[in-house]
Amino acid sequence: MSTYQSSIEFRNKIGSLGFGFMRASFDESHTDREQTIMALHHAMDSGIVLFDTADIYAPTWNTFGHNEILLAEAIRTWAGDKSRIVVATKAGITRKPGEVWGRNASLDYLLRAAEASAGRLGLNKIPLWQHHRLDPNMPFELQLENLAALRERGMFEHLGVSNYSAKQLARAIEIAGPIVSVQNQFNPAYRQESEVFTVCEANNITFLPWSPMRGVNGTPTQPIFEEVGNELGFNRFEIAIAWLRAQSTAVVPIPGVSRIQSVDDALSGLKIELSSHILARIDEGLSDSLPLDEELMSDQPK
Repeated sequence: MSTYQSSIEFRNKIGSLGFGFMRASFDESHTDREQTIMALHHAMDSGIVLFDTADIYAPTWNTFGHNEILLAEAIRTWAGDKSRIVVATKAGITRKPGEVWGRNASLDYLLRAAEASAGRLGLNKIPLWQHHRLDPNMPFELQLENLAALRERGMFEHLGVSNYSAKQLARAIEIAGPIVSVQNQFNPAYRQESEVFTVCEANNITFLPWSPMRGVNGTPTQPIFEEVGNELGFNRFEIAIAWLRAQSTAVVPIPGVSRIQSVDDALSGLKIELSSHILARIDEGLSDSLPLDEELMSDQPK
């Protein structure tokens, strides 16, 4: 199956919105496990099927997989049709004693990571497995060959990548086979490498923006979203969802969810169609984008 055909199938399956809940594992002091599960159940009851996690999302190095286990519990305890749920997870970042972080894109590591994720999630096959970060110590094309080899093992239904540039994404399609999604940072505060949208649109690849509410929630704040929201009768989160979706037909926002209200805000944002006039006004009101992320730059293969 071609990238285009596989991507159409995936996009039709996931709809226009998904949710992540990384904070429930990294910042437990500010979240409540039961509250998060209730929010996830509310999202599932509301028709959301895509839920994004990663093996690295955990409070400590020795609780690796914490977020995946949380999602598995939410799905297991949900009373709805579990076969509809599209679980997306990621691997490629390592974490060792002493909180030493690293990267590993070797086939052996990625295979073991995918097997471990499937076990924690209670799945025979992962619906969407994503290469989380590039390994700077390994040639780029060898990493892509490893992704292709991992696909042949049948560990996942669909392959995605994360933190890839437009050029890297195009090459990944050629070497690793069908790519259905790319998960890069894009939000009101960080608007770098938007040329990835062009590759996504040409190949019908879904763009999953991580940290989509940065600049709307937390610092640096972009007040234009609240200003426009007050005028139109919506809150800043609803306007931000509508703005994100207007950036490209490829975009499917995956905001973080730990409260039921967060789910409702995102769902409301799907119903908003911002006029070209409003979009231009938002763009004019945005402060300069944050610079390219230094950590992502350091991950680039030498």
